[in-house]
Amino acid sequence: MSTIHEQAMTYVYQQVLQRLIGHFNRAERTALQLLIQRIVVAAGGMEQVGDYKVLIAHGGGEVSSYTLALLRAAQLSIAGRAPRTFHLRVATLRYPGMTESRLDTLNRGYARLFLHDDPRVELLMVENHDVHPFNHLRPANAAGREISQRNRVMVGHMTAGDCRAALSNDTYLALGDFYQRASTWRGGVHALVSGDSPRKQSHLLAWLKKTALGTGVAAPKAWPQSLNGLFARMEEWSTAYYDDLYGEEHAPRVTPSLAGHRHLAYIGIADLLDGVDPRSSSLLTEFMAHTPDALGFHFSHPAFSHPLLMAHLRGLQAECLRTLDYEMGVEGFIQQVAPFMRRLHLSEAMFAEACTGDGRTLSATQANQFFGLDETQLTCLLFSPFIHHGERLESYLRQCHPGMLVALPELHKLLQGKPCADMLQQWVVDTSGLPLPLLLHLYQKRPMVITGSKPRGARATARNPAQALQLSGQ
Repeated sequence: MSTIHEQAMTYVYQQVLQRLIGHFNRAERTALQLLIQRIVVAAGGMEQVGDYKVLIAHGGGEVSSYTLALLRAAQLSIAGRAPRTFHLRVATLRYPGMTESRLDTLNRGYARLFLHDDPRVELLMVENHDVHPFNHLRPANAAGREISQRNRVMVGHMTAGDCRAALSNDTYLALGDFYQRASTWRGGVHALVSGDSPRKQSHLLAWLKKTALGTGVAAPKAWPQSLNGLFARMEEWSTAYYDDLYGEEHAPRVTPSLAGHRHLAYIGIADLLDGVDPRSSSLLTEFMAHTPDALGFHFSHPAFSHPLLMAHLRGLQAECLRTLDYEMGVEGFIQQVAPFMRRLHLSEAMFAEACTGDGRTLSATQANQFFGLDETQLTCLLFSPFIHHGERLESYLRQCHPGMLVALPELHKLLQGKPCADMLQQWVVDTSGLPLPLLLHLYQKRPMVITGSKPRGARATARNPAQALQLSGQ
């Protein structure tokens, strides 16, 4: 880099810092100085800070976007007063179903913070267990999307049609792998920075633990004492979950090796954000041009991770399981989550539209993209007629396919693996959206324990390692 170019870039970074600080009030300026102090102390002093690398998990939500802006201000502030500053790694879990709107928000924020061309910054995306440079125009991984769709369908059947588990579990269970890969890639990082509250972290860990316990896996009473150990524990839960979900059909994936990697430090700043509402801060609304994503996945609460899709599933449940109107199921869900919607700044008018015919068509399209199922197959998922030796099969046929009741004995034979007419095999595959070997597997399984929306033990404690990481990156 030539001296002239370096001087020009230094001027640009100074301008970015001035614009950032221009959006800070007095409390936020104090928070910035405290964050700088924590990073410098963690690095071992100002002389060592230039060799220090921190990681933030960024999914485009308000808290992580605000934390990223604060980190960028800290990085540029140190650069203005010392020969070198810390390195910043920003990692995003690209889960199947991540919207273009969410990716555009990420890219727009990076551009506003001038991260793309700064050699002190790494922008990464972890997708289908691979690490790539961030590129918001990169097409979604087709194989990863198909695997995730299959996982969601199997989770839906194995949890007896639990909407929350079908929508959330696959994405949450990917977090352990995500953190291991993001923190160890190309030499790794020294610390993880988080703006999430201990309460939110504890909720998510409690959800993951209870999900794993639903498979019968043994869960040690004590939490690991390091972040590395916690990430490995989360990955073990995920592996055990899918082993139980698929049985012999499960192909184990290669997990990242942690050999030789340093123990991660933790720099939490949730306490620095007390009294700050990131959603109303001009730092997000004006400088970062942050836009809430109504259609995307929300990590804020596992029970309401995909509000619009959840509304659609509740409508189908009302219609096919309780013989009520579709609209009644949607309206009941909207009333239930109204406070949550307001916290996410989601439009109530948008949810009201979900009750209309056009809204149902749009939701059905999104559900097809998310699960890879049409409405008939989605109804089959909600009924889950095959698990536990087909105990719901007769009621499912009576409610949804009365013309097939005459074939009930033959369907049981088919699901027991006995010879049966090709026509029945094709019907059950088409109706469920699952291949026959997985249907035979479901027939032999008991349903998994349904995860509660407010798991016990969610309250954070001083020794709970959930206080030491930003699980969701939201």
